[in-house]
Amino acid sequence: MRNRANPIETTGRITYTQGGRSLSLRDGLMRSNSFLEKIMPLLTPSAIAFGVLNESRLLPYAWLVPWIFAVMTLVGSLKSNIWDLLAVLAKPKRLIILMIILHVIMPVVGWLAARAVFLDDPYTVTGYVLLFAIPTGVVSVVWVSIYGGNIALTLALILIDTLLSPLIVPGTLHLLMGTSIEIRLWDMMKGLLYMIVAPSVVGMLLNQWTKGRVNKVWGPPLAPFVKLGLFAVVAINGAGIARYLKHPDGQLFIIISVTFATVVLGYVIGALTARRFRWNYEDSVAVQFNSGMRNLSAGAVLALKYFPPAVALPVISGMLFQQILASLSGLFLRISARRAADSKAVLAASEAFRTL
Repeated sequence: MRNRANPIETTGRITYTQGGRSLSLRDGLMRSNSFLEKIMPLLTPSAIAFGVLNESRLLPYAWLVPWIFAVMTLVGSLKSNIWDLLAVLAKPKRLIILMIILHVIMPVVGWLAARAVFLDDPYTVTGYVLLFAIPTGVVSVVWVSIYGGNIALTLALILIDTLLSPLIVPGTLHLLMGTSIEIRLWDMMKGLLYMIVAPSVVGMLLNQWTKGRVNKVWGPPLAPFVKLGLFAVVAINGAGIARYLKHPDGQLFIIISVTFATVVLGYVIGALTARRFRWNYEDSVAVQFNSGMRNLSAGAVLALKYFPPAVALPVISGMLFQQILASLSGLFLRISARRAADSKAVLAASEAFRTL
């Protein structure tokens, strides 16, 4: 019969006995985080479904969303430090190219696609501009680390993109949408400052002040709570647009299709850029994931807080498959890397044969 985990106390620290061996609370949380990482492709779609099914219960907690998100951002920023940022800024070519993809190419792609399909619907067009104006996703660090990508470049991009978001997001919306829809620029800038920028700066300074100890000590045990926070934010936001998702029509299916196509295009542009500049595997992984992923939970918060609910539909629809696309992108990267390694091995063998 299987032994169930039983809590015991040793030297003031809670541990658990399981199968004859003891597990600390920290170990248990890290195992929980590993499990949550494995189910990441299903986490956000299930959160949306949970939110839609529990609309009346979750809507009263909408005021908590910016605060939950601020805590998530703080924990995610504990990995950042000034030296990694300076090292990337010393050779900024890759960073600049990524910022161009994120905040020039993709917003224009989203705007053109939305204008072509939803010409008479300024709210949906605004939703697509917002979808591609928001910063790259903090969760991209997880995927980049899983596939052995350039973590320093990813963290530097997230930090700089986050710090500039109060200027980039409202500026992009104003530039592409003009006066076709009312945009509360100043309110949005303030929201981005306290929800994203301030927690990011605090997290980086804590990492710097403790010389990385805060991330080593608190980062792993807090990681599963970030995933649970993501579930909560997505679920509450899903409740906010439940009336659209409960009664789907042709318009919703078109929105989901256009979102899928444009998000996939982001990954493709990242992959083609890495191949064009002949970047190594680590840089290619970072560029591909960061080109395709967005901080959709932040985008949904902004959409529901500062715009009519219809603006949130493109952003929320992206949550249905962002993690699934990230998983498929990682699979593509591994297949490509394996083929490249096989080609090098064949070339090396042929060269050795020639020298005989």
